[in-house]
Amino acid sequence: MSTIENGSGIRELAGKRALVTGGSRGIGAAVVRRLLDAGAEVLTTARSAASTVPEGAHFVAADVQTRAGIETLATTAQEVLGGVDILVDNTGGARAYEGATAIPDEEWQNALDLNLLAAVRLDALLIPGMRERRSGVIVHISSAAVYSPGPLFLHYTAAKAALENYSRGLATELAPSGVRVNTVTPGRTATPGGEATREQWARLNGDADATGTTPLGRDGRPDDIAHAVLFLVSDRAGWLTGSNIVVDGGEFPRG
Repeated sequence: MSTIENGSGIRELAGKRALVTGGSRGIGAAVVRRLLDAGAEVLTTARSAASTVPEGAHFVAADVQTRAGIETLATTAQEVLGGVDILVDNTGGARAYEGATAIPDEEWQNALDLNLLAAVRLDALLIPGMRERRSGVIVHISSAAVYSPGPLFLHYTAAKAALENYSRGLATELAPSGVRVNTVTPGRTATPGGEATREQWARLNGDADATGTTPLGRDGRPDDIAHAVLFLVSDRAGWLTGSNIVVDGGEFPRG
């Protein structure tokens, strides 16, 4: 396994304690591997135990869509790690519907709980420790779908757009405490979740193409996103807060 070192040959996150939600597959698992390679001690979570959790990471089963799951995760992080220096709020997803008005109230609430409030609730439990230590890094994982919100996943894109807005406001609040908050916004990435989304799209749109082509000519890989996260949680990004790094192969034009 490769290691990520600074100029002096020391793994750049040695001694850091990291918590990554949704780290059993896809982008989350890639983030866990990058943080482990860089020397961090990592705790991750999913709804149930999975053999795909990267070797070397601590794991706890917890449903972050619920308050009880968030409390379990925060308590376990304190017990296992002794505190959290790096928090990556990665969980997300939603079920597709035929249109915006077909999305029932309970699915709107589910989307908000998973894609927005899971991060809000977990942040609230871990920020006091970061403030006390006057250091810490939080990264929220959004989605480039917020730049082209379609009716099938409007509950998802609305929740992720709210997450980006929340991140900017939280960054402003925490900056005087030495705690940094940034967002990584992935474009179309080859993950199990991404494949499930494309299957739902095809089911509701017949032969409609849900993939398209990025200017760089390929879908993203989980490591493309993980490397952006690694940069943001490292000292190399020490003067970055309130930022949003969009990793989408140039798919969505930005002014």
